[in-house]
This record gives sequence, C-alpha cells and structure tokens, in this order.
Amino acid sequence: MTPEIHMPDPVCLIENTKEKLRVNPEALDILSAITQPMVVVAIVGLYRTGKSYLMNKLAGKNKGFSVGSTVQSHTKGIWMWCVPHPRKPDHTLVLLDTEGLGDVEKVDKNDTQIFALAILMSSTFVYNTMNKIDQGAIDLLHNVTELTDLLRARNSPDLDGVEDPAYSVSFFPDLVWTLRDFYLDLETDGKLITADEYLENSLRPKEGNSQRIQNFNLPRLCIQKFFPIKKCFIFDSPTHRKKLGQLETLHDDELDSEFVQQVAEFCSYIFSHSTVKTLPGGIKVNGSCLKNLVMIYVNAISSGDLASMDNAVLALAQIENSAAVQKAIAHYDQQMGQKVQLPMENLQELLDLHRASEKEAVEIFMKRSFKDVDQRFQKELETLLDAKHNDICKQNLEASWDRCWALLQDIFGPLEEAVKQGIYSKPGGHNLFIQKTEELKAKYYQEPRKGIQAEEALQKYLKSKESVSDAILQTDQALTKKEKEMEEERVKAEAAKAEAQRLQEIQRQNRQMMAQRERLHQEQVRQMELAKAKQLAELQRMRELQIQKEAEELNATLEAETRRLRNQYQHLQGIANSSDDSCILL
Repeated sequence: MTPEIHMPDPVCLIENTKEKLRVNPEALDILSAITQPMVVVAIVGLYRTGKSYLMNKLAGKNKGFSVGSTVQSHTKGIWMWCVPHPRKPDHTLVLLDTEGLGDVEKVDKNDTQIFALAILMSSTFVYNTMNKIDQGAIDLLHNVTELTDLLRARNSPDLDGVEDPAYSVSFFPDLVWTLRDFYLDLETDGKLITADEYLENSLRPKEGNSQRIQNFNLPRLCIQKFFPIKKCFIFDSPTHRKKLGQLETLHDDELDSEFVQQVAEFCSYIFSHSTVKTLPGGIKVNGSCLKNLVMIYVNAISSGDLASMDNAVLALAQIENSAAVQKAIAHYDQQMGQKVQLPMENLQELLDLHRASEKEAVEIFMKRSFKDVDQRFQKELETLLDAKHNDICKQNLEASWDRCWALLQDIFGPLEEAVKQGIYSKPGGHNLFIQKTEELKAKYYQEPRKGIQAEEALQKYLKSKESVSDAILQTDQALTKKEKEMEEERVKAEAAKAEAQRLQEIQRQNRQMMAQRERLHQEQVRQMELAKAKQLAELQRMRELQIQKEAEELNATLEAETRRLRNQYQHLQGIANSSDDSCILL
C-alpha cells in the first residue's frame, strides 16, 4: 500500500542558477518515495500572467506556488507540488510551475530550456499567454517544440534511417492553451465560435507556396504535428487591476463570477482529461521513473550534449531496469533471510525456498522493468539469483559443517578428557571406549538442525580419533595378557584357598556333628533320667495313693464300726432307760 502523499507546500524541483540548471535532491527524494502512477501537469508562460494561481487551484489551495504582484519573476526554475489526484484513486497529481518567461532581471536566459523540460516531463502542458493568440506566442511555442524534439528520448532509428512519426508524437503531452484577460469576441464571419475553434483557426495554415506563407505555416504545422490533442480556455480579468496583488487572499465572491466559473471549468477538464505520463511502449511513469527522467534531461542540457538525449529512453530503461534488478534482489534477500534458517536439513527444502523467492523476485522485476532489450537485465537478474542460490548453498554447507563440528566437540569432549585421564587405559578399556563412543554417536544423531554435513562431519571426526582408539586397543591387549596370567595365578590361589576352606568347613561340620551327637546323647540320658524319675515319682504317687486309699478305707471302716458301736450303745442305753421307767411306774 502506497504511503499517503503529504506535501503541504511546493518544493523546487529544478533550480535556475546563473551558471546552469540544477536538480534539487530534496525533490528527488520525494519522487523516489512515490510508487503511484503520475499525472503530470506543467504550466509555462510569460511572467506575471497568473500561472501560479491556476496551479494553486489545481492543488485545491489558495496558497502554495508563489503569486507575484510585480514585474519580478517569483518562481525561479521549476517548482513541484505532488498531491493525491482528486478523481483518480491511487494516482498522484504532479503540478509543475515554471518561472515566468522574459524576466527582466535575468542575465543568462534559460527560458527555452525550462520550457522544453516542462514539455518533456508533463502529460498535460498548459501554455499560458495574455489577451490573445498572436504570432509571438506561436513562434515561441514552435521554437521550444523543435528544441524539445532534439532533447526528447526516442528509440534508435529503423534500419532505413526513417523515424516513426507516431513515436515522435508519443513523447509530447496534451496541449492546453490558456488565454488570460481575453478581450476579443469569440466570433468569425458573424458567427459565435468556441475557444477550441478559436485555437484551431489560429493554428490553421494558409494556402500558397510563397516564402512568406511557408514561414507563416511552418510553426503552425509543427505545433499541429506534435500536439494532436489541444484544448483552449479563455479567462476574463479576475478582478480590478488594483486588487490583482492580493489575488491569492481573495475569496471567490470577491472575484469576477465569470472568471470563477472559467477557472472551475479549467480545473475540471484537467482532472478529467489529463492522463498518466506514459512513455513509448505503454510504460506508466511513477515517482522513481520521473526522478530519473528529470536527471537525464537536466544532465543532458547542462552538459550541452544534446545528441545523448536520443537514447534517453534507453538510458532511463537502464536506470529503471538496474533499479528493478536491485529491488528484486533485495526482495529475494529479504525473503530468504526470513524463511531460511541455516543449516537446512536437506537441499530440496532449500531449493524449494529459493524457487519461491526467485519467482517473487522475477515478478517484481517484470512489474517494474521496461524496454529490457534482449532480456539483458532479466538474464542479469537470473545470473545474480543463480549466484545467490549457489552462495546460500555454500553457506548452508559451511553452517552445517560448523554446527556439526561444534556439536561433536561438545558431545565427545568429555570422552576425550577421559582418555587423557587414562580411564580407558585398562584391560577391557577398548570395549568400554567403543561402547561410550556408540552412546555419544546416538546422542549426536538425536541433535536437531545439523544439516546435510552431519554424517560426513561425524565420519571425519571418528577418522581423526582412530589413532586414539588403536592406542587404547593396544594398551588393552597388553594389559589383558598380563592380567590373564595374574588371573590364572589368582584362580589357582583362590582354588587352593577354597579347598582349604572346604576342608576346614568339613572339619567344622564334623565337630558340629560330634557336638550335636553329644548334645543328643546328653539329652537322651537326661530324658531317660527324667523318665525314670518320673516313673519313680509316679510309683511313689501311686503307692501314696494306695496308702491313702487304704487309709481312707480303714478310716471308713473304723468310722462305720464306730457308728455301729455308737448306735448299739445308744440302743442299749435306750433299752436301759426303758427299764428304769417301767420300774418307776411299777
């Protein structure tokens, strides 16, 4: 999206010094920033004829271009004002106001050069004169037109040396002739005519072959040839002569109503009919292109080498196409810089990104370039893009190698340090070394973004460490042989020790068995004694029980006998008592 155009005031585009014309860098910077197509309207005329007023109106402002009120020319050189086009979206209206022709203060007159530059740069050329169309105004336009024809950019002549007239005309803008303070009546032979008809009548050649008629017809035929599209506007005096000095401060209601209407019609025509500045081949001019055209024309005029202007389009094409190549390359670099993260894992991915960015770059070039004869600049772009591709492939290789080598140093660094410390200088150390190497290789393979040099870098690193592996192997083998001998002696010693230990164990077990047997015997004896004692105790207990029983039986017998005797006694006593009672009774 094109940035909004912001020029609050005009700036000088071409300075007219006493020595030569000079381009203003500030104005070129403004043009460089505008990518929109440009409608370029330039105005030329005698000083103090109200040119700047009309240009301010086209800009939609009352102030801007300098409006002078004296016989001194206010606009030195050519001033530029870029504004958004009021009726064409995404277009820029470029207004060029030139210094007045015939400035009485000038020493070195560059009038015709400025006049010619205005024609060359514009798509609509406004020729502002006073009162009427006279021979002086026609002669001046003719002379400048011929100079412009020398300065204009054109293709190389055909093989037969005949130039295409259509091409010659294609560089010339539409002509709008404005007549200020017009005082004549627009009529001929008693009939009213339009301003356009008045212009056509003024430029119509006369019949005849005399030298005087040829001199009369020559400028008119030239103007007719180079300006096939012509328009004429007439303007009444805007206000009283005493107020002309304050013209830019006056409101429309303070001006002559006819003049206000005429200015409005002029602006409407310019907005509606002025076309984009276009070069042969349909090339629409933007800010960068116009900037280069200005520099080409001014440099040619300043150097006096008018012949070099014959190839202005080719020179412009070279500048524009070179810029298109640079812009395409810049876009390619930007896209690749954003999308490519070196190292890439595979070449196809890198190639796909290159092709996508290359396609966009070529599209940008094709959109901006023109007149690329024999596709020279496109081929140059392709060569540069191929070189860019080769370079980024080389960078990818280098980035992959650097990344992989740094990884290898980081991953295998502890192993190298362990080797230095002699950790693997022992029997079996080589197997341990190989095992650790495989573990580190697996770790290396797991690391992302190594690129296409991953395997080659690993193999080269391992190759560089083969001597270390061989040294560890030799040490391992030497130590292993000695260790085997020591191992055999150790095994024998351990076998003898084991046999002695076995015998000792047998003796210990025998002793344990004897002790166990003794304990069992003692236990048996004790058990037997316990059993005997128990038996004796049981016999004693049984004897005591028997005695107790016999005692109890004896006691029971005694008790029974006692009771019997007591009962017998009591019975006998009872009988005795009964006998006593009977005696008593008796």
